[in-house]
Amino acid sequence: MQKIIFYVAVLLCSFVTQMYSQSTFEEKAKVIAQNISRITAEEKEALKKEVEEINKLLEAGTISPTVADERKIKAAEERARSIEIRVAQEQAKLDQLVKDQVNGEFNPKTKGIKKDSIEINGKKYEIIYTVTDSKDIIKDMKSILKKISISKSEKRTTSQFVFAFGMNNLITDGDFDSLENSDFKTWGSNFFEWGFTMNTRLMKNHNLLHLKYGLSVMYNNLRATDNRYYVKNGDVTELQTFEDHDLCENKFRNSMIVLPLHLEFDFTPKSIGDDGVTRFKSHRSARLGIGGFAGLNFQTTQKLRWEEDDIRIKYKQKGDFNVNTFVYGLSGYVGYRDTTIYVKYNLNELFKNNPVDQNNVSLGLRFDFN
Repeated sequence: MQKIIFYVAVLLCSFVTQMYSQSTFEEKAKVIAQNISRITAEEKEALKKEVEEINKLLEAGTISPTVADERKIKAAEERARSIEIRVAQEQAKLDQLVKDQVNGEFNPKTKGIKKDSIEINGKKYEIIYTVTDSKDIIKDMKSILKKISISKSEKRTTSQFVFAFGMNNLITDGDFDSLENSDFKTWGSNFFEWGFTMNTRLMKNHNLLHLKYGLSVMYNNLRATDNRYYVKNGDVTELQTFEDHDLCENKFRNSMIVLPLHLEFDFTPKSIGDDGVTRFKSHRSARLGIGGFAGLNFQTTQKLRWEEDDIRIKYKQKGDFNVNTFVYGLSGYVGYRDTTIYVKYNLNELFKNNPVDQNNVSLGLRFDFN
């Protein structure tokens, strides 16, 4: 009976010791978590006061807006470094606490140690804990680590999906008045474009100038008037009347892949957050882009459709049609936010050897989706 009482007492002491040790570990871990939260709050409050002092100097005319922005950015970077250093000290305490817990409670050969990590602004923070640690502690540590860094400015380079469409036509001998008596239907002739662009802010502390570049696929469609279609006669490509039937459709399409390049003026104003960081956003206000494009015409097709004895007939031709393979031109756009009015003009003639020079021109809407 005495042996039984002795064993029960030993087990009870072991259980109490383990519970006390676990409780102490959780309490210490929670203190470290509170310290990290306090450090972040202190540094952000200090930064806020520094920004207020800089704003007072700016309002008084003591410093210029450029100098004010530079001081705010410098202050934000210093506070971010301070947070990183002070938090790293608390992280070291947490690591040591875990090691002490492991050495006292676990056999090194067992799998009682686990690791987790979280990435913040490109930096990886590691959390080491034991299988007996409270899940709430790990959750709290992750939540606090997410609040460590101060927000940075927007990325200088962003990407967009571009889609455009509108009217398409040909200008003869460089005379824009020729559009009034065009050989092509105004609304039936159209263009489509889709692609991807990169938008890079050119100045570090100013948002006006951007370089916009990318890759696009363009489709220029022409539909001739008066029941006509294109015919290749040797080195010359010309419009002829389709004598046998009335055409339901006569579409002449050039498909191109091009590299567009524009200098974009973005009038989106900069903003300064509560944390004092200056942010440069794009596509939030009026925009103007001027530039051009260059690429290759990779396919030319002509589709004809008519009816004969109540039978619908479709006829499709593929070939070069004496069309210039290399294409290049000027383009520009102006508008607000994601939507702009878009114009393109091909500097190269559509056909290589035609006696009359004809250049493609397009006008429509363009959408740049961030």
